[in-house]
Amino acid sequence: MNRRQWMMLSGAAAAARPELIKAQSPAGTEPVLPDKLLLKDYRPKSIFKIPVTEIKRAKFPVLDSHTHGRPGKPEALDEQIKLMDAVNVEKAVVFAGATGERFDQTLQFYSKYPQRFDTWCSFDLTGWDQPGFGPAALKELERCHRAGAKGVGEVVDKGRGVGGNLGTGPAGFPGSGGAPSNGPHPDDGRLDTLFARCASLAMPINLHVSDPIWGYEKMDYTNDGLMNGFTWRLDDKPGLLGHEGLLQSLERTLNKHSKTIFICCHFANLDYDLARLGRLLDTYPNLYADNSARYAETASIPRFTSQFYQKHSDRIVYGTDMGYTQEMFSNTFRILESSDEHFYAGSSYHWHLAGLALPDAVLRKVYRENALRAFEHARKNA
Repeated sequence: MNRRQWMMLSGAAAAARPELIKAQSPAGTEPVLPDKLLLKDYRPKSIFKIPVTEIKRAKFPVLDSHTHGRPGKPEALDEQIKLMDAVNVEKAVVFAGATGERFDQTLQFYSKYPQRFDTWCSFDLTGWDQPGFGPAALKELERCHRAGAKGVGEVVDKGRGVGGNLGTGPAGFPGSGGAPSNGPHPDDGRLDTLFARCASLAMPINLHVSDPIWGYEKMDYTNDGLMNGFTWRLDDKPGLLGHEGLLQSLERTLNKHSKTIFICCHFANLDYDLARLGRLLDTYPNLYADNSARYAETASIPRFTSQFYQKHSDRIVYGTDMGYTQEMFSNTFRILESSDEHFYAGSSYHWHLAGLALPDAVLRKVYRENALRAFEHARKNA
């Protein structure tokens, strides 16, 4: 039975049993029949009487390899440190998303706790499509490194190249607003000098290629990631290098820059095809993957995902890419550590989730050791 059929039958059942109607209505609203309930308002709650594990503190020390930051109020940073202490986050990598003065300001802000944060810079791609591009970008990369940048990231290509603007999109959508614009794809020769210099400076690169596959699929009843895919849809944006093209660009980049350490965030957006990601990890020793913001997608296939973590236990690093709250951390810890089944997390519905119950040896690596391994790998290559 497909999801559409299930919803139709649920509507008939609700009509016969009025007590079911309210359970399918958004909280605080009047009851809505299933044939009128909007998919975006669907908020199921599990009623299975099964174990529920609350994990407020990671079992082992954590290095969060994927966060974003900028200067703010000093007291907010103090509160962040308190939360990190509470949940067992030893250190966080902060992507400044900038060069120049903005990078310097971000670096200075987080330098209050030098043992708790590593600040990474970006690339200055000003004039990337003009004659003479390269020396100035290289000079700024080297300056950021001397100032204290430990890596480069998050370097994003969602189809219009690194630094490209997708144009209009949902609020908060990276690159949203303004006219669409292009940048170089990672395998573009104009980036070769920058990537090679990152290798010699022992600076890993956090690389974001593509986006979740559901954003490229038809926005119809066949899309099982529709609720998330529609928010971040790319199927309606012309002129993009598509999902497959971006993955091929990634592979050419990994092959060309074998001494440069790349951490592909969000499982390289192969969360729907972990076997393919596994083949990339097997082929390219300079590739690592972070699991940030892809917990819901992979926790819906827990047995296969757990096998993947265990098979590639030396190459997956922990990341969040989400606002720091106790609830957020608890959700990620529950998914990685527990064997809980059929639960929901967060404010929106994607799929029901399940814990991966990763062995302690794997958890230690994912939480902290693999990030340190990637950084040491970069130093050895340098």
